[in-house]
This record gives sequence, C-alpha cells and structure tokens, in this order.
Amino acid sequence: MPWNPTVYNQFKDIRFKPFYDLSELVTADKIEHAVDLGCGTGEQTAILSEQFSQATFLGVDSSAEMLSKSHQLETERLKFRQSSVENFLAEPKTWDLIFSNAALQWLEDHQVLFPKIISKLNAGGQLAIQMPYQQENILNKILFELSMEEPYRSYLKGWNRASSVLDIDSYAQLLFDNGLDQLNLSLRVYPLIAPDAETLYNFIAGSALIPYIEHLEEEKKPLFVAAFKTRIKKHFVKFPAIYSFKRILLYGRKR
Repeated sequence: MPWNPTVYNQFKDIRFKPFYDLSELVTADKIEHAVDLGCGTGEQTAILSEQFSQATFLGVDSSAEMLSKSHQLETERLKFRQSSVENFLAEPKTWDLIFSNAALQWLEDHQVLFPKIISKLNAGGQLAIQMPYQQENILNKILFELSMEEPYRSYLKGWNRASSVLDIDSYAQLLFDNGLDQLNLSLRVYPLIAPDAETLYNFIAGSALIPYIEHLEEEKKPLFVAAFKTRIKKHFVKFPAIYSFKRILLYGRKR
C-alpha cells in the first residue's frame, strides 16, 4: 500500500495548519539554501519558496507517488528529488534552513538522527521540525494495541511499530547539546471534528496505517481494517466527536 496523495490530502486543512505554525518560527535572514525533508507532494515546499523568496529550495521525499506531480511546481529556485533522508544526510552539502513537516516520525533512533541532521546546518542555520506526538494520540494507541492482540499479532507476524518520537524534554536536550540556541519547542493540539467513525479511520488510513497494511497478506487486510474500525467506534461513542491530535514543533538556530 504505497503513499496515496489523494487520500492524504482529504485532510489538507488540518495537515496544513501545523505547517503554517512551523513556518512562522523561521526568520528570513541569512537563508540562501534550504531543504524540506519529507516534502510529500511538494505543495508546502512551494509555499516556503514563495515565503522566503531570496532562497533556493530543495524538496526531498522517498515516495515516488507523493512526488509524482512535483515537477509542475518546480521553478528556477525550487527543485525536487526522490531520496531517503538517510541518503540525503550522507551528502556533504550544508544548509541555512532544514525544514521538515510531519516526516521524521517515520525514521528510527532520533537520538542518533537529530545530531546528524543538525550537523548539516551552517553556522546561524535554522532547524524547524514538526511531528505527530504519536504515543499520545488515541488512534495511534488503538492501532498499536490492536496489533498486539491475537489473531492480529499473528497476521502481522509479530510486527508492530512503536513510535520513535521522543518526549519534548529529550528534544530540548538534543537540540541544546548539538549546538542550537534560540530554542522554541511546543506541544500543540490540532483538533479534528469528525462527523462519524469513518472520518477518523480515513484520517489515519492516509498515514500511520500504511505500514500495517503493507505487512499484511492480502486476505488478512479487510479483517484487520474491520477490527480497527470496530475499535474506533467503540472508543468514540458519540458523534460528532473531537479528536485531539497532538503534534510537537521544534525550532532552533545553530550557534
């Protein structure tokens, strides 16, 4: 089940709000070369390139499906490339702004990852990162707990995905220890008002559910999805329902 930009963008408004909040933390001074890690469809990278018109931007994403129409957004100052974050970090180039909105939660071992990312900043360079705080989000909890139970644990051959996202205190220490100051870190709630359980399912189906579906044999997928939908309905007993979706926003500047 590859990334599907159509499904992902069903909730464009709620997914764009934290992007705008994150971009407001960035200052325009001294940005010449900027990169957007996990740029998805490239729409947000294009907005950044307009906001910071003095800079060149590179959008990087590992998904060919998400990048399929990004060439339509390219300009003299804005380019896109299919690449994993790991391969990108192996390159010698350094940057004045490293921006990443709702992407790094997919990568493991943030205690190692974040120092590598920060090492790619020039002096005075800015880091701006937003990630869902998955371990505190109800739909993620339901999905993780369901996958630990039989028969779904056997369907998944014991696989499950614990969140790699750390607590906000750990990120504060990581950013400080690796030479960032002017720190601005926050945990924010972005409420989704859902008219029914199907809306809640669709919200997570375009993101966190994807690797679970990929790990299932074809005949097991509808069984798992049906059980997941049942658990959502069991938890959210009254509609419309509010889903308090929590995200971490991180900002700092290289000393």
